[in-house]
Amino acid sequence: MTMDQKNALIERICVEARILPVITIGSEEQILPLADALAAGGLRTLEITLRSSHGLTAIRRLREERPDLCIGAGTVLDRRMMDEVEAAGAQFIVTPGSTREILEAGVSCSVPLLPGTSSASDVMEGYALGYRRFKLFPAEICGGIAALQALGGPFADVRFCPTGGVNAANAAQYLALANVMCVGGTWMIDGASLSSGDWAGIQRRTVQALAALG
Repeated sequence: MTMDQKNALIERICVEARILPVITIGSEEQILPLADALAAGGLRTLEITLRSSHGLTAIRRLREERPDLCIGAGTVLDRRMMDEVEAAGAQFIVTPGSTREILEAGVSCSVPLLPGTSSASDVMEGYALGYRRFKLFPAEICGGIAALQALGGPFADVRFCPTGGVNAANAAQYLALANVMCVGGTWMIDGASLSSGDWAGIQRRTVQALAALG
């Protein structure tokens, strides 16, 4: 797959998702019911992070048992982790930041990489290797909407998935920007519902989150 094809694929994945839920699995028992609740609420593209020891297991199980969902891997920090999530079946990969090693690995990876960026310099390094789609993280700390508007000047063909500080109150404002293809966040997955197994509550908040985007 060429870089142009990877850029087009990650664009399609993100645009169709609108909201990319950033999921940290606390136990293996949460994997299927949480995914089912999000999917029932309208979110069928999921970013499973490697912030817990259950991340790789969740990616494998969801790819095997929920093949109709689009499953990505998040919080991928180095080449070893990239290899692991690719082997587990991840359909896209998201990193919180960028290193030369991981950007070069993404060029040869069989699935698209959405590299993290927090500055114009990060974008330029990825741009030189053919990347045109990035994650802005942590979005609000990096300048939020104003930063994305400013980046749109020198990088007219680049689009972003802002994550970090994006919530129910500002998600629609981010998505209104021409260079934003989707937003990432966790506001539909509150900790109390996750701990208690209130899957109906998570489904309800997912429906509300999408409805608020108009």
